[in-house]
This record gives sequence, C-alpha cells and structure tokens, in this order.
Amino acid sequence: MIHFVTEGVEMPAIERGKVEAWIRATAAGYGFATGDINYIFCSDERILEVNRQFLGHDYYTDIITFDYSTPTTVSGDIYISLDTVRSNAELFDATYDRELHRVIIHGLLHLTGQQDKTPETEAEMHRKEDRALSAVDSSYLGEASNDRLKPYDS
Repeated sequence: MIHFVTEGVEMPAIERGKVEAWIRATAAGYGFATGDINYIFCSDERILEVNRQFLGHDYYTDIITFDYSTPTTVSGDIYISLDTVRSNAELFDATYDRELHRVIIHGLLHLTGQQDKTPETEAEMHRKEDRALSAVDSSYLGEASNDRLKPYDS
C-alpha cells in the first residue's frame, strides 16, 4: 500500500488516486511491484532531526529515503520536507505542485535503485524525474493538459 501521512504539517493537496497510480506505473516501468511505501510529509526541523539521527548529517534536505525493497518489490519510508520543497520551487522557478511531485517520484526512483551521488548519476536522476513527470496529467500540475494520466514508458 502507498500511504501519505504528515508529521507536524498540513497534508499537501494531492490527488491521491492519481498519484498512487502514477507511482505504481513508474515502479512497473522499472520492473517493480509496489509494496508498502510511506510518504511522510514534514517540516525542515523534522527532516533535520531524521537526518541527524539516522544518517549523521547536520543539514536540511528535501527528501530522505529509507529503502526496504526486495528484488521485485519497492518498499520504504520517504520523508519529504514541505518547507524545502517550497523553497526549491522558488529557487528553480517551478510551481510548488511540480516540485512536490518531482520529489515524490525522486524517492520512488531511489527505491528502484537509482542513485544521485555523482554528477553523472544526478543528471540521469533528473532525466528520469522529468520523464516520470511527463507521464502525469499536466493540467494536474498546473500546466498544459495531456488529458489523462499516462503509463510510464521505460
């Protein structure tokens, strides 16, 4: 199951059914079924706490992914700081909704094995994020309409 929960913030306005279908389609495009995936929306302070406690890092970030996947099923806990999503949307001149969906799929891509620690893997991650974002109904993200949710094309 895909769960969306909050810790100390309001739930962002997402269409859960569409987002869940998009996540499943994206995972399937990489050859994975979806198991238990928990998206935990939180504040900068909460993600800093998680970063310090579990990763030993003393900085803010937009997302932290804990991977519990098997070779055929993606599962994990994905913490997303809505504060940093909002800041990054402004920084990158994107809508808040588009940046939120980019981060949502970024976490899933980590669960499929995609890394982003080198310039090359980071560029590949961005390409895969853009590809997955193009599969979402663009009007849902406040852009020109593509009429419906499209399956991921790997």
